[in-house]
Amino acid sequence: MRRIGHFLSDAWRLAGPYWRSEERWRARLLLGVVVLLNLSLVGMSVLLSYWNREFFNSLQEKDAEAFWSLLFWWRSTDSGPMPGFVFVAALYILIAVYALYLRQALQIRWRSWLTREVLDRWLADRAYYRVALSDPGTDNPDQRIAEDLRMFVDNTLALGLGLMRSVVTLFSFVIVLWGLSGPLTVLGLDIPGYMVWVALLYALAGTGLAHLIGRSLIRLNFAQQRVEADFRFALVRLRENVEGIALYGGEADEKRGLVERFGALIGNWWAIMVATKRLTFFTAAYSQAAIIFPFIVAAPAFFAGRIPLGGLTQTSGAFSEVQGALSWFVDNYAALTEWRATVLRVTGFLDAIAAARAAVAAGSGIQARPDGGDALVLEGLEVALPDGRVLLREAAARIGAGDSVVIAGASGSGKSTLFRALAGIWPFGHGTVHGPSAGASLFLPQRPYLPLGSLRRALCYPRDAAEFPEAAVQAALADAGLGHLAPRLDTEEAWDRQLSGGEQQRVALARALLLKPAWLFLDEATASLDPEAEARFYTLLKERLPGTALISIAHRPAVAQYHDRALRVQDGRLAEAAA
Repeated sequence: MRRIGHFLSDAWRLAGPYWRSEERWRARLLLGVVVLLNLSLVGMSVLLSYWNREFFNSLQEKDAEAFWSLLFWWRSTDSGPMPGFVFVAALYILIAVYALYLRQALQIRWRSWLTREVLDRWLADRAYYRVALSDPGTDNPDQRIAEDLRMFVDNTLALGLGLMRSVVTLFSFVIVLWGLSGPLTVLGLDIPGYMVWVALLYALAGTGLAHLIGRSLIRLNFAQQRVEADFRFALVRLRENVEGIALYGGEADEKRGLVERFGALIGNWWAIMVATKRLTFFTAAYSQAAIIFPFIVAAPAFFAGRIPLGGLTQTSGAFSEVQGALSWFVDNYAALTEWRATVLRVTGFLDAIAAARAAVAAGSGIQARPDGGDALVLEGLEVALPDGRVLLREAAARIGAGDSVVIAGASGSGKSTLFRALAGIWPFGHGTVHGPSAGASLFLPQRPYLPLGSLRRALCYPRDAAEFPEAAVQAALADAGLGHLAPRLDTEEAWDRQLSGGEQQRVALARALLLKPAWLFLDEATASLDPEAEARFYTLLKERLPGTALISIAHRPAVAQYHDRALRVQDGRLAEAAA
C-alpha cells in the first residue's frame, strides 16, 4: 500500500502543476465539460436499460404499436414517458462524439503545457548538459519528452475519466439492480439485492486474480520503453554518422550493434507477450463468463414467472454494468502497468534535472561568474573529469579585453575541458572563472553546431536571423569562402550532413565575423582548414574584429604566430609560454 501511495504521489506531482498553472481556469472548464458529457453517457445508459426492458416486453406481448412507438416516437410506460430509440441513439452519438473530441482537445493542451514546462527545466541552468555528463541512468531524454509525456497525459485522462465513469455507473446501476434482483433465501436467511453481492464477489475475485497473473507487466513495460528508445537512438546515431561509418567500412559492426539492441527489444517483447498471454487467457475467460453469468443467476426468477423477458434483459444489462464497473481494474490492468512505467520514467527524468539544477544553485563545482569586467580571470581553478580524475590543478591566469592568447598542450592534457570550463558549462572541479557579461562571448568548438533549418539560421545562431541585414550576412559568407552558397541561404537542409568538415568550420567562422563578439574562444576551430585558409581567417579576424579578445586552443604550432601570448597546459599546470 505504501508503494501505491508513493506512486500516486509521483503521478500527482506530474499532473498537479497544470491544474494550478496559468491555464488552470480554461483547463478546469474543459475538464468539467468532459466530465459532464461522460456523466450524461452514464445517464443515457440507465435510460437505455429501461427502454430495453419496455422494448423486449413489447416483443414478448406481441404489441406492434408499442414496438414501433418505442423505435420511432415515444410511449407512456410503467417506467414513465419513454422516447423512441432514434432520438435516444442520436443524442447518445452526439454526446459520445463531443466527449471524445473535447477530451482530445484537453489532451493536446495539457501535453503542450507539460512539454514546454519540462523543456524549460531541462534547458535552464544547462541541466541538459550536466545530466548527460553525470547521470547516464537517465537514458534517452528525447524519448521521455516526446513519447513519455504524451503517454502520461493520454493515459491519465483516459484512465481517470474511465474510473470516474465506472464509479458513477456502479452507483447508478447498483440502484437499478438492487430493485430488480429481489431477495434470495439461503439456509433460511433472506439476502436482499442478492445480484449486487454476486456481482461484487465476481469482480473482487477477478481483480485479485488479474493482479497476481499480470503484475510482471509493470516491470516489463518499463523496460520496453527503455529498449525501444535505445534501439531508436542507435538508428539515429547511424544516420548522423553515415560518412564516418562508410569510410571505416563499419557496416558489419554497426549491424552487430543494432542487432544486439534489437535483440534486447525483442527479448523483452517476448516476455511481455508471454505475460500478456497469461493475462488475456484470464481476462477473456472472465469477460465471456460475464456475458452469460447474469442470465444464469436471474434464470430461476424468469422461469418461475416472477419477471418478464424485458425484466430479464434489464437485469442482465444492469448486472453487466455493475460487474463491468467493479471490473475496471481487471479491464485496464495492462494500461495501468504502462501508465505506471511512464510515470516512473518521467519522474526519474525530472528528478535528474532537479538534481542537476540544485547542484548549480548550491554552487558546487567550478563557479562561472560573468562579472562583466574587462578581463577573464582564473582563480584557483581545478578541472576534473566526471570520474574524479584531475586534469588541471590550481590554474591562475588573467586575460585582458582585446588580448590575443593561444593555449597549447599535448593531446589529452585537458585543453578542451578547460575550454568548457571557460565557457561556464563544465561542472567538475572547483575554483572560479570571472568573465565577461553573458552575451559578450562566442565559443567555437572543433565540431561546429549547425541547427536545423536554413543556412541563414546557422550563420546567425544563436541570434535571430532577422537582426542582421542581408548585406552583412552575404559579406560574412563570402569572407569565409562560402560565397557559392549565397543562393541557398534560405534553403532548409540538414547542413551538418550537406557540408564537409572544413565547410562547417567556415560557417562557424562566418558566424564569428557576423556576430562580432567582444570575446572569441576557439577550440581547434580551424583544424579542418588548410594552412593558407587558416592564415587568411586569423588575418580577417584581426582586421574585422580589432577590439575582440581572441583565445585559441590549438595543436598546430603555426597558430601561435597569430597571438600575442601563449599559455601551456602541461603536467596538470597552466603556465605562461613563449608565443
